[in-house]
Amino acid sequence: MIKLTKIFALSALALSITACNTSSESTNTPVQATVAQAQLPTVALEKYTLANGLEVVLHQDKSDPVVAVAILYHVGSNREKLGRTGFAHFFEHMLFQNSENVGPGNFIKNIGNMGGTLNGGTWQDGTIYYELFPQDGLEKVLWMESDRMGYFINTVTPEGLENEKQVVKNEKRQSVDNRPYGHTEYVTLTALYPEGHPYSWDVIGSLEDLQNATLADVREFYQQWYGVNNATLVLAGDFETDEAKTWIKKYFGELEPRGDVTPLPPMPVVIEKSKSLYHEDNFATLPELTLTLPTIEQYQKEAYALDLLAEILADGKDSVLYKNIVEQDKLAPSVSASNYSSELAGTFTLKVRAFNDIELDKVKVSIDNALAQFAKEGFTDAQLERIMTKRETAFYGELTSVFNKASTIAQHNELAGDPSLVTKEIELFRAVTRDDIMAVFNKYIVNKNTIATSFVPKGKKSLALTGAVKAKVVEEEIVQGAETAAKQEANTEKLTPIAQAPSSFDRSVMPKDGVLSSVKLPDVQKITMDNGLTVLSIEHTELPLVSFSIRVMGGHSLDPSGKDGVANLLTSIMMEGTKNKTPQQLEQAMGEMGASFRFTTSDEYITLTGNALAKNYQAAMTLAQEIILEPRWDAAEWDRIKQETKANIQQASANPGAIAQNVYAKIMYGANSKLATSVSGTAENVDNITLDDVKKYYQANLAANLTTVHVAGAVKRNDVIKSLSAFSTQLKSMEVALPEVTALPTIDKAQVYFVDVPGAKQSFLRIGMPAMVANADDYYQAVAVNHNLGGSFSGQLFQILRLQKGYTYGAYSGISRENAGGLFTARSSVRSNVTLESMQTFREIMANYSDGFDDNALAMTKSVLTKSNARAFETTGSLMGVLQNISSYDLASNYVEKQQTALQHMTLEQAKATISTYINPDKMVYLVVGDAETQLPRMKELGLGEPIVLDKKGNVVK
Repeated sequence: MIKLTKIFALSALALSITACNTSSESTNTPVQATVAQAQLPTVALEKYTLANGLEVVLHQDKSDPVVAVAILYHVGSNREKLGRTGFAHFFEHMLFQNSENVGPGNFIKNIGNMGGTLNGGTWQDGTIYYELFPQDGLEKVLWMESDRMGYFINTVTPEGLENEKQVVKNEKRQSVDNRPYGHTEYVTLTALYPEGHPYSWDVIGSLEDLQNATLADVREFYQQWYGVNNATLVLAGDFETDEAKTWIKKYFGELEPRGDVTPLPPMPVVIEKSKSLYHEDNFATLPELTLTLPTIEQYQKEAYALDLLAEILADGKDSVLYKNIVEQDKLAPSVSASNYSSELAGTFTLKVRAFNDIELDKVKVSIDNALAQFAKEGFTDAQLERIMTKRETAFYGELTSVFNKASTIAQHNELAGDPSLVTKEIELFRAVTRDDIMAVFNKYIVNKNTIATSFVPKGKKSLALTGAVKAKVVEEEIVQGAETAAKQEANTEKLTPIAQAPSSFDRSVMPKDGVLSSVKLPDVQKITMDNGLTVLSIEHTELPLVSFSIRVMGGHSLDPSGKDGVANLLTSIMMEGTKNKTPQQLEQAMGEMGASFRFTTSDEYITLTGNALAKNYQAAMTLAQEIILEPRWDAAEWDRIKQETKANIQQASANPGAIAQNVYAKIMYGANSKLATSVSGTAENVDNITLDDVKKYYQANLAANLTTVHVAGAVKRNDVIKSLSAFSTQLKSMEVALPEVTALPTIDKAQVYFVDVPGAKQSFLRIGMPAMVANADDYYQAVAVNHNLGGSFSGQLFQILRLQKGYTYGAYSGISRENAGGLFTARSSVRSNVTLESMQTFREIMANYSDGFDDNALAMTKSVLTKSNARAFETTGSLMGVLQNISSYDLASNYVEKQQTALQHMTLEQAKATISTYINPDKMVYLVVGDAETQLPRMKELGLGEPIVLDKKGNVVK
């Protein structure tokens, strides 16, 4: 049994401030008095309960021929016990593996074969599973879900148990051990909650607990918590209600209730004395301070006030934390605050990742000063209105997807007993007043003790808060062959099968698919204006939302020689005000209309993306054009942006995943290609770039004839055209020389490359070869033949490397789309001690892939990709993807239809020829980013010659 030691700080860190309820605008009206409200959308719900206790909620939505099924079990890590932590998360994994009638691996495979997708999630209070699929598969999905609810436990074998332990361990290494600041949650929770409190361990739990788990332990936990009487089933989407009810009764109605599931009472905590802890993080390059305070459980009035308080304190340039920490003291590029109210208790968190070598004592002083200022001055009605308008837009955005609706309905029903909160919860936010917000600030933040965690780079303890105590962080030692020994030992455990309730029908018979509704392909409207500007739009009126983007071709590929990162800095500075608006005024203008904007840089284009309520579309597009046409070139913001960019580059330099991505690109494209360098450039590049460089890029490359406006949502084509008056008159056409497409470097034979990350718990693998240009005739053909290899969780790579062998959390392959030439890439991150075995498995699967690709595989591929279109055009975001593909890769407006036609006419001979051309393991690069001391010598066993060792920048180590 694990004993968690309480660690107390040497000095108190109480926030010694007395807050008052004053402001220059001292009104105390609820938020709805200042926010222009749209009428709440109708989300018709029908809720009922089966005789065995299963609660069912139905939401019929026939706007798209897809259905989302969500099942939420009211069991999370809070139902575990010390010494047996991590079980809820472990079961999230196990329930995908097998059940008596569906069979091993078939749940995942069946969902993939019907053109669907699936996933699951575990948190402190619950575990949710969901599937999103074409509506013809509903009965089959209900059959599978009921089978793992009622007929799972006897399929768990010692070997399967040990295999899935390795998958979960690998997830922990990937998301915690091998990630900068990954241990923050664990350190915080163990310090905040007393030993034995249900929240005193993190969701993934202890790897030692997991490894010690026996079949008997697993059986006991499952029998207690995974029954019909502890779950909510939600259906959302295109189904017939009476038919769905019949199937639900058939498949779930005869399952028997299990253990006592009495809800736990709230268990809020009080910190008697502040605690300060530090950890030297192997993967962090910047110091980070996190302050955590206990608050209240979810669905309480105070919880909604705390949510809004967090946004008021840190969201936006008008927030007090941003003004003090970022603008005034220049200690960090950003600051965040969040409230997380759970079923039993809540936490309020302030987090600052400082610039290089900044002492966190200075950050703490700056936070204290900001909170003191907030206590004295409060906040304005304009701030609150902006935040609520933003929340309203996000609220509508969540309702665009039947999956989002299904999962949200399930959570509200199971945890609050009220599924209608899916639309009503926004009203609870609107009811919050100024007094409510200041009251929770006084009650939970001011003069309250904190848990402070200082995560600093290895060897830089001096940056941690003064008096901080070393945190207890547990990382599993990676031992070659340890898993094999564990499996052999576990195989001796035998248990008597549990008797199952008899069924009134033969559950081994898989239901047949229903009738698939026709999929309406997007109706793309296209117009080219006199100045060369292209406009693409799709009208989509399900909800009063509009998504749009303005894309200018060129991007990083047009960066001047020796100054990689100019385009990236351009998109950053252009979001910092306009000619007639300061940075804060620009942010306020976006906030007032509830619009969100994001300006990003890619290898071949820059893109300004926006989302807004339909009623605010015209104003949002007008503002977007102002951003493009009238940049402010704010000198103060320029200095901050350069610092922030360098900080991001510095952090990426220690991230194994980022290292793998950058080095792989350099190998594949060659050192002289822009695609071989990061869009951010290097820290040296950024230092050498001036604001004049950015202005010159803007003046030379932002041309109307390279620009496309994409709009999808509740707006008519004529209104789209009218909204672009500024572009039509002010954006000029001009000659811009885009880089010529040249052939990618050829690979004559397979070669292994290795980048050393000392002590890495995982190895990041990239395996690939050059593919085709973006608009090549065989692009979609290659996507299609890759699908069964690694295009989804039903592909062979995932099925074998994760499900069969347990080497990884996931393994996939795909074809990237670049005008300069894409790549075929197979990828995974595997536990360190199976790096060689994973590489051998990749090679074996790919070498045999063509031989195994027969008529049945081709027919299944055609069926899956055709059916997947049912969920491909559901949201405005997915429709935007269609429009952006058309403009970025010079595709026909009806390219989706053409792809489907080409797919249906593809022959087996064509498929095999495509595999031979683009999936040839004898002409691939094999890159490993991992621990050289333990893994580099083993790479010779691949039989591909001597590995070439590279540094983290992709240069050969001599």
